[in-house]
Amino acid sequence: MNTPKVVGSKLLSAVVLAASVAAAAQAAEMHKASQDKCYGITKAGENNCAAVGVHSCAGMTKATYDGQDFKDVPKGTCEQMNGSLTPFKGVNPKIKG
Repeated sequence: MNTPKVVGSKLLSAVVLAASVAAAAQAAEMHKASQDKCYGITKAGENNCAAVGVHSCAGMTKATYDGQDFKDVPKGTCEQMNGSLTPFKGVNPKIKG
């Protein structure tokens, strides 16, 4: 038999857990909103996400400065790094190396 105190404690735990999950999701969205996807600046194996038709996972790029791979950077800094806010074909011609 569940006493009201035990049921209340379980309910409180569920509410606290839901609030924590919501807060974490909101923090992740705020962080994502302060970032740009900067294409053509990653070194081999340092990309943040998949490149359509090339590979399916972060860290899998084999090419350095490929225009299909991106890295998350603080908003407004991509151009300073000689990157592009949109994907492009080939290797970044602005970066030597």
